[in-house]
Amino acid sequence: MSSSSALSARGSRLAALVVGLCWLAVLFDGLDMFIYGSVLPHLLATKTFGLTPDQAGDLGSYATFGMLVGALTAGTVADRIGRRKLMIACVTLFSLASGVCAMAGSVEVFGLGRALAGVGLGGLLPTAISMVSDYAKGGRGALTIGALMTAHHAGGILSAYVAKWLVEPVGWRSAFWVCVLPLLFVPVLARMMPESLSFLVAKGRTDQARALAARYEVELPAAAGGKTAAGRWDALLHLFRGGEWLQTLLYWLASFGGLLLVYGVATWLPTLMRGEGYNLGSALTFVVLFNLGGIVGMLVAGRAADGLGAPRISALWFALTAAGVFLLSVRMPLGVTFLVVFLTGVFLNSAQAMIYATVSIRSTPDNRATAVGWTSGMGRFGAVFGPWLGGQLLAAGNGDFGFTAFALAGVSSMVFIGLAALRSARQPASGGARQEVIAAG
Repeated sequence: MSSSSALSARGSRLAALVVGLCWLAVLFDGLDMFIYGSVLPHLLATKTFGLTPDQAGDLGSYATFGMLVGALTAGTVADRIGRRKLMIACVTLFSLASGVCAMAGSVEVFGLGRALAGVGLGGLLPTAISMVSDYAKGGRGALTIGALMTAHHAGGILSAYVAKWLVEPVGWRSAFWVCVLPLLFVPVLARMMPESLSFLVAKGRTDQARALAARYEVELPAAAGGKTAAGRWDALLHLFRGGEWLQTLLYWLASFGGLLLVYGVATWLPTLMRGEGYNLGSALTFVVLFNLGGIVGMLVAGRAADGLGAPRISALWFALTAAGVFLLSVRMPLGVTFLVVFLTGVFLNSAQAMIYATVSIRSTPDNRATAVGWTSGMGRFGAVFGPWLGGQLLAAGNGDFGFTAFALAGVSSMVFIGLAALRSARQPASGGARQEVIAAG
């Protein structure tokens, strides 16, 4: 083997190592995120802590609010301590927080545990995406991010099996003790995960970055001047200048409805399906199928968008999602219901990703991070609202309307992203950006 081939092979191994470690971290992220929804039917049935449906919705929102905080602060913290250390801190935080939930003696302590877990969960995903983007082989950034996002849904599948195998025979606390086990992964991360090359360069640690890049034949990123506070505010104000304010609001509203759907359904799907007359085993099988659909959707959405355009695919995907969610309120043969849940998972999870792709494409290179970041941040308020909404509907005795309410959120996102697409079709694309899928969440 030639010297060049050996270096290339080592570079591939480094990329595989980073992606593999990040994939496992995001798998645990998904497990911790979905475990609450998987055990919720049991908590309500046994009236644990005297839990009522509206309180259950509040608890679901605590985690998503924590994720909002984690996502909004992740960039600032990563700039100070590095992406590697932040990943380690996030995994440690949500694992320990699950231990708080497992030991909780009151709904208040349980809620605190979920909120702290949310901070770790929200900070991990964008950091992991940044890490794999640094080390992805040339031209494979979007594919690598799509592959990474499959881990989140694999974690959702794992949560259903953890609940199915442990909750009834052992108790709900056992499921949260399983979510503490990622602590064993922390030493592995600390020992094997390299630091982000972008961070090393930005901090002036160029010798260390150059040595790492040369050792594994990884391209060394160019030093980029960070934006000042004034520059960041100017980038935000740019989103509202001229006629851009309406386009920006349409993207934000579409993202709000999309994440309301994603986290509302993720939290309440097993409970709502049990309310439709399915037993707990079948209700948890729906979680598995929904997340399998999410894996397939993440892998196919980008290819579909390459042909038809991300805005059109997003609008179409949301329409199909709304139809699928509404159908779940209708009692159908079990096999048909399984198919509808799977297809709903395919369309729902990747529809939100297409919103981010649309915003990325329509933004100028120097304003793209701001545009996508704020679209994601505004959508996170929908992620907080979705679990709360499901709880309020159940508490009011309107559980049957739950699927309809979530379907209406899908219709609203379809309308908003469709209107944004119609407006942007009259304008030239900004910066000639290459279309790629940006991970949802």
